[in-house]
Amino acid sequence: MKEWKGNKMEILKSIGFKKHLMTAISFFLPIVVASGFLLAIGNMMDGVTIESFTDGFSFADTMTTMGGYGLGLLPMIVSCAISYSIADKPGIAPGLITGMTASGIGAGFLGGMVGGYLSGLVVIGLTAGIKVPKWMDGLMPTLVLPFLSSFIGGLVMYYVIGTPINWITEMVTGYLSNLDTSSLFLYGAVIGVLSSIDYGGAINKVVFAFVFALFSEGIYEPITVLILASMVTPFGLSIAYFLGKIIRKNIFNRQEIDTLKTAFPMGICQITEGCFPIVLNDLARNVIATGVGGAVGGGLSMLWGADSRIPASGMFAVATMTRPWAFIGALLAGSFVTGITILLLKKPVDPNAEIIQEEKEEEDISWDDLTIS
Repeated sequence: MKEWKGNKMEILKSIGFKKHLMTAISFFLPIVVASGFLLAIGNMMDGVTIESFTDGFSFADTMTTMGGYGLGLLPMIVSCAISYSIADKPGIAPGLITGMTASGIGAGFLGGMVGGYLSGLVVIGLTAGIKVPKWMDGLMPTLVLPFLSSFIGGLVMYYVIGTPINWITEMVTGYLSNLDTSSLFLYGAVIGVLSSIDYGGAINKVVFAFVFALFSEGIYEPITVLILASMVTPFGLSIAYFLGKIIRKNIFNRQEIDTLKTAFPMGICQITEGCFPIVLNDLARNVIATGVGGAVGGGLSMLWGADSRIPASGMFAVATMTRPWAFIGALLAGSFVTGITILLLKKPVDPNAEIIQEEKEEEDISWDDLTIS
C-alpha cells in the first residue's frame, strides 16, 4: 500500500491527476475496443440485446449483447482504474462501488471518472487520518479502508456530485446534438488540431477523455475525429513523398524514406509514433502541416457525420461506421492537405545524401608511459 507523507498541499501535488487518467485509459481502452467490435459485428448481422435466455437467441444476438455488457461496465472500469492508481489495492473496492453507483444514477463515464478520483482521495485521507491499534494494522487495507471509503464515496456520488454531473452531461450532449453546419465544422477542426499536434502525447490524451465521455453518451462523431487526426500525419507524409516524386521536389532523406515504409502501415492501425524520426528532424514545420491537415480532416469528418462505434483501431474502425465514405473522404482530404503543406514548407533535399554524424575519435591508449614501481 502506498504511503502518503507531508502536509495536505504536498500530498495533493504528489497525486498526479494526469498520470492516473493515463492509467485509466490504458485499462479500459482494450475493453472498449473489444466490446465495440463485438457490438458492431452483432449490429451488422441485425443482432439485438438478449432480454431472456429462455426465449432463444441467435449468434448475432450474443455478439450484440456481449458488446453491450462490456460498454456498460465503463463507468466502473474507469473509476476502479483511477482509484487503484491513486491508492493501490485499498482503492479497488471503493472504485468499483462508486463507479457502479455513477452508472446506476446515469452519471456515465464522466461520473465514473470523477468517482475514481473521489474514491482514491478518500482512501488517502482515511489512511492519513485514521490511527488504529497495532493489532488492527492488518485489517486496515482489507476491512476498514474499503468499507469506509466505499461508504463515503457512494454517498457523495448519490447526494452531492451525481446530479450536477448528470446535468452537465445532458447539457453538453444536447448542445452538440443541435449544432448547425458551420459549428460542426469548427468543433471538428478544433478537435482535429488538438488531437494531432502532439502526436499522441498529453494533449491528445486529455482530448480523448473528453470525446470518450461523449462517445459513452452515444455521440460518436468527436471520437471519430480523434481517430482520423491520429492518422493524418503518417498518411500525409506518405502522400507528400509521392507528390514530391510527381513534381520533382524531394523533401526526405534516405533514412526518412526508409522510415515511411513502416510509418504508413502503423498509421493504418492509428499508431502515429512510427513518424517520430521524420517529425523530430523538423518539428516546427511538421506540427504546422499536421495541425492544418488535422483541422481540415476533423472539420469534414464532423460535418459529414463519420461515426465510429469503437474509439480506436484506425482503418479497422471503418467497418463499424454507418457512413464509412465520410471518414475515408475526410481522412484523404486532411492527409492531402498535410502532404501539400509540408511540401510547401520544406526545402528539397538529396534523397541519396548520407546523414553526416560527427564522431569523436577515441585516442589510442599508449602503454609507453606506463611504469610499474
